[in-house]
Amino acid sequence: MPRQLSFNLPAKTALGREDFFVSPANAHAVAMIEAWGDWPGRKLALIGPSGAGKTHLVHVWAAAARAQIVPAAALPRLDIPTLAKGNIAVEDVPVIAGNAEAEVALFHLHNLALSEGHSLLMTAHLAPTRWGLILPDLKSRVEGTASVIVETPDDDLLAAVLMKLFSDRQLSPTPDTVPYLVRRIDRSFDMARRVVTALDDAALAKGREINRKLAGEVLDGLMV
Repeated sequence: MPRQLSFNLPAKTALGREDFFVSPANAHAVAMIEAWGDWPGRKLALIGPSGAGKTHLVHVWAAAARAQIVPAAALPRLDIPTLAKGNIAVEDVPVIAGNAEAEVALFHLHNLALSEGHSLLMTAHLAPTRWGLILPDLKSRVEGTASVIVETPDDDLLAAVLMKLFSDRQLSPTPDTVPYLVRRIDRSFDMARRVVTALDDAALAKGREINRKLAGEVLDGLMV
């Protein structure tokens, strides 16, 4: 019988390379992350929609490159010279657009890290030309950065992501559940995450297994 528990287990997100499913939708991005030593100018912008696997790939790269990961919004509070002493990943860069202090911090981090021979990975939802940065020198450097896109998932990738989300929550859906979800949900990682969370809550609350019938009920409720 699939998992029937009387208490809720926290989701444990697996972020290793072995946990990342490669499909035509993300193969180029994975190849670029794995070949990080060959990045033009030792920097790369990783682009893709929310939930597309950017953070997972950032953690894969950080493990391989022994890099630190920081959110762009935190840059004004961080010790930039110390950060620049190693490889660094900066997530969600567009959120600092228009924040002069944060943009100056990223500008100095960019210059210091690269001048010392380290690598810089940046993530965003949009291409660098659409980040809205206002500091001219930073804008020009960012727009000159090579970028790679994590594409909208195909069926195989969406199915793999759903299975990973279930696994992270220690859930065992019946074999027909995931194919059913792939056919019905929006081709969105955010929706996949919402559906798995809702199914976990519904199974726990009702004491039911996660199957196609429960999935249908949950989807009908989410789409109301």
